[in-house]
Amino acid sequence: MKEQARIIRVEGTVFSGAGEGAKFARLPWFKRQILDKIGFVPYEGTLNLRLDGENLKARKVLEEANPIIIIPKEGYCYGKCFKAYIDGLAEGAVVVPQVENYPKDVLEIIAPVNLREKLGLKDGDRLRISILLE
Repeated sequence: MKEQARIIRVEGTVFSGAGEGAKFARLPWFKRQILDKIGFVPYEGTLNLRLDGENLKARKVLEEANPIIIIPKEGYCYGKCFKAYIDGLAEGAVVVPQVENYPKDVLEIIAPVNLREKLGLKDGDRLRISILLE
């Protein structure tokens, strides 16, 4: 009997990153694995969310949860992914790059659409996401 998925709800502040997530989202092997494992072709960019206060506990939960693993080509890092719902309006996934010293207060979100455009987001906006832990 399959265990029912748990959901954790997180809120954070939208901010612009350095564009590293967008580089990954463009890679054919990354796109293919997201489609095969999560069910959509990601928009070629990520939405960055900075966590604060009680929301920082979510990163600890994600580190200990059973993720969907994105297996890299040589020279790239692994990624842990979790299906997510963004503000109840869009489906997507949280990606946690397995890079040494990656900030513990940051979540990267991918979706089949440009979330900034679809949700009218700008830097400084607060955003709620629900993350599925299977």
